[in-house]
Amino acid sequence: MVLVDPQDLLNAREAAELLGLAHREAIATYRRRYDDFPDPIMSKGTCVLWHRADLVRWRSRHQARGAGT
Repeated sequence: MVLVDPQDLLNAREAAELLGLAHREAIATYRRRYDDFPDPIMSKGTCVLWHRADLVRWRSRHQARGAGT
């Protein structure tokens, strides 16, 4: 079992903010547009959560390629 600090779990609004996006709805667009966008670590009903480190790594890869976020 892997323990995750609850502070490192981000909902769509928080994930969008981390990625510099204006609206949480943009996360759904990114999930469709980018095959390598991180999968949420929890998805139950309307509760969808990502691990902060996964999003930070993804953002760094895309910035390094010049794709931006």
